[in-house]
Amino acid sequence: VNLVESGGDSVQSGGSLRLSCTITGPISDYSMAWFRQAPGKGREGVAGINDNEYTMYADSVKGRFAISQDNAKRTLFLQMNSLKPEDTAMYYCAADLRFLSSSLLRADKYQNWGQGTQVTVSS
Repeated sequence: VNLVESGGDSVQSGGSLRLSCTITGPISDYSMAWFRQAPGKGREGVAGINDNEYTMYADSVKGRFAISQDNAKRTLFLQMNSLKPEDTAMYYCAADLRFLSSSLLRADKYQNWGQGTQVTVSS
C-alpha cells in the first residue's frame, strides 16, 4: 500500500486548503486518517474515517476541517477552512485494515503512511 499526499501550501490565517491522499495497492475494508506533526511536538490525529463513512475529529479542528473520500478514485481528502497559525504542521495520511471507529485517531493503529505535505499558516 502506497500513500501520496498533496495540497499543502502556505496561506494566511482564515484561509482554506484541501489536502489529498491517493492510495495505491491492495487495501479494502479500511480505516483512514489525517495526522499532523508540528516541530518539536508529537504526531496528532486530526480526522479519521472508516469505509462505512463514520468520521471522527480532534476537538481543535471540529467545525473547521472535513474529511471525505472518493472510493472510485481511492483518494482521501481533508478540507481545511478557517485556518489558524496553530494548524501549521506537516500533515500525513494513514491507512490500515478496518478497526474500531473509536481508535481512528490513534497513530499506533496505522502501518501505512504517506510522506507528508507541509501546511503553513501565517498570522
